[in-house]
Amino acid sequence: MKFIDEAKVFIKSGDGGDGCLSFRREKFIEFGGPDGGNGGKGGDIFIKGTKSLNTLVDYRFQKHFKAKKGRHGSGRNRTGAAGQDITLKLPLGTEIFIENELIADVISTEKFLLFPGGKGGLGNINFKSSTNRAPRKITPGGKGKEAEVFFKLKLLADVGLVGLPNAGKSSLLRSISAAKPKVADYPFTTLEPKLGVIRIGDDEAVVADIPGLISGANSGSGLGIQFLKHIERCKSIIHMIDISAQDPIMDYKIIISELDGFDKSINKKEKIIILNKSDLLAEDEIQNIISKFSDLINYPLYVISTITRNGIENLKTNIVQFGRNNELWWYKKNSN
Repeated sequence: MKFIDEAKVFIKSGDGGDGCLSFRREKFIEFGGPDGGNGGKGGDIFIKGTKSLNTLVDYRFQKHFKAKKGRHGSGRNRTGAAGQDITLKLPLGTEIFIENELIADVISTEKFLLFPGGKGGLGNINFKSSTNRAPRKITPGGKGKEAEVFFKLKLLADVGLVGLPNAGKSSLLRSISAAKPKVADYPFTTLEPKLGVIRIGDDEAVVADIPGLISGANSGSGLGIQFLKHIERCKSIIHMIDISAQDPIMDYKIIISELDGFDKSINKKEKIIILNKSDLLAEDEIQNIISKFSDLINYPLYVISTITRNGIENLKTNIVQFGRNNELWWYKKNSN
């Protein structure tokens, strides 16, 4: 399914039905009183968040949503039928804007009212009084609310996965979850964010993988910058570094710089470093790079290989703990 994270739609709740002007007409009753019923209420527009969606593609082609009008009232004091409601299902993390103002943030699966339908008009039976036995007054149904609405999706995940192109982020996501992102040995294999769920017993963590960042990304270069908003809500950040690269330290600094240029609050989140592709280096080379990182950072460092799966199983457990509790752990050489 194509990933779409922004959509503009027109939404209108239903108009209320008009009240009815009617008088009782029965045999042998010459002057029947008013019996015009009320109009039905217009259909409401509801929003419901769902975990089964992670794209706004459903709103790319269907852009108009109008709830049904309420039926008009009728004689014998019959109220018109209410208009049918519409419930729009949105991915969790969708922000809803009207004229650049944030009016709702879909962060749970609880259904809520976005636009109420118009009220039904009053039939003439409501205007009968001791001084007016045959009122001819009614009221029209109320108008529904309408607006052009902008949906903006920011994926909800426990852990955000960032790194340069070809660092092995997608390979890691395939290794630790049931997600199946495309994997190939060339840059920008990942063209859109991917979500993976890691499950360990009854615990789980959702990991978001975004396209690789490059130097200058925060000013528009590359692909990843347009998707950085999807890690703004992550509790924690994983930095994926290719340990076999020419300068892993510089690669790490590039990512830090690009994240700072986009939103400084991202680098304030709890984070860990994962050094991937350890199968390509000798042990002494690995230890040398670890030593350099230890002089630079004061948060966890982890060495793995997605090819040989060295360290993967232990990593899965720790990511679940990290994503749920922000518990930190320090580098240990793993043999599993």
